[in-house]
Formats: sequence, C-alpha cells, structure tokens
Amino acid sequence: MKIKKLVDSFNNAIDGLIHSLKTQRNMRIHFIAAILVLILAGVTHLSRIETVVLFLTISLVIAAELINTAIEAAVDLACSDYHPLAKIAKNVAAGAVLVTAINAVIVGYLIFHDKLSDISLATIKRIPELPIHVTAISFVAVTLIVIVVKALTDKGTFLRGGMPSGHSALSASLLTSIILLSGDVTIAILASVLTLIVMHSRLEAKVHTLWEILAGATLGFIITIFLFQLFRI
Repeated sequence: MKIKKLVDSFNNAIDGLIHSLKTQRNMRIHFIAAILVLILAGVTHLSRIETVVLFLTISLVIAAELINTAIEAAVDLACSDYHPLAKIAKNVAAGAVLVTAINAVIVGYLIFHDKLSDISLATIKRIPELPIHVTAISFVAVTLIVIVVKALTDKGTFLRGGMPSGHSALSASLLTSIILLSGDVTIAILASVLTLIVMHSRLEAKVHTLWEILAGATLGFIITIFLFQLFRI
C-alpha cells in the first residue's frame, strides 16, 4: 500500500510536469533551450564541475517555472475577479522565473565562452577564403525555399503566418552567416540575442506558433550551413 502511494506520488508529479509543458509556452521554451544546451555541453566536453553547475542551473529554471504555474493556478482558483494582490502574486512569481533565467544566461556564457571561442577559431580558419556574396546567396535561397513551402502548405503569406516563419528563417540565416564570417564569440552572442528578439516578437504577436518559428529557424540554419560548406569545396 505504501509502495502504491509512493508510485502515485511520482505519477502525480510527472502529471504536473506534463501539464505545465502542455499549457505553458515558457516551459516549452525552457525545455527546448535545456536540450540545446545539453547537446552543446556534450560537444564541448565540459568538466564534471561545469556539468554539475549546468544541471543545477537548468533544474532551477524549470523548478521556478513549475512553482510559477502552481501559483497562477492557485490564484485563479481563489480569485476569479481582478484583484491587485492577485496581480502582485503572479508578477512576483514571474519575476522569480526571470531571475533564474537571467542567471542561466550568465552561467551559460561563463561556461561556454572559451570553449566556443576555441571551436569557432578552428572553424573560421577555413572560412576567410569564401566570397562574401555567399551570405547574399544564402539569404535569397532561404527566401525562395520559404516561399515554396508556404505555397505548398497554402497557409499564410511570406512574412505573416504559416509554416515556416519567414522572419525566423531569414534571421537565423543571417545569424549563421555572422557567426561563420566574424569568428568572434561576443559578436555571435549579440547577434543571437537580436535573432531571439525577432523570433519572440513573432510568438508574442501570435503571428506564428512556436513550432513554426523553430521550423523557420532550423531551415535558415541548415540551408546557410549547406551553402557555406558547398562553396568551401
């Protein structure tokens, strides 16, 4: 009987996590970011201490988002009408998530900065001989492919709605070109922030779903990498 209660407790906890993933957009973003960071950690061969810090940081962000979701649900249950204290409770909980997210960005920067610099230097040494117009070719190629895909799905226009997100595809293409041509981690990080702002604006405006934005970003990245590799041959 005790074992069954213990199993039920685990199942309830997992159900809570799944519910948060299904209903909370920010939780899905946190999970995707965590997966990408863990893949990057495997590629860059982090030390044991760095890995522990990374796990703790990821867990802290996800736990804060779960608590935020629980507080929002409890407030909505207790107060169906608008109340300034309810707003304060939700804002403070969201602020806690923001603090952990900012901390995660700082930790990620401190852990990966030197490692990414070493990788980028090894890659960039083979890039300078490439013609600068590869960036323009990539940009046009991504544009044409986005148009074709949207025409086939018959949904949305080039820069508004539909699968995939045109803004995300073009911004990801430019980001990839900047990373490959600059060879500077700081410039790459700044360009990444601008790209994320563009993607977030499409999500916030409800022009695209998260999956349409990710599809566009993936398309822009893959096509640009492919063309840079093609011209390097």
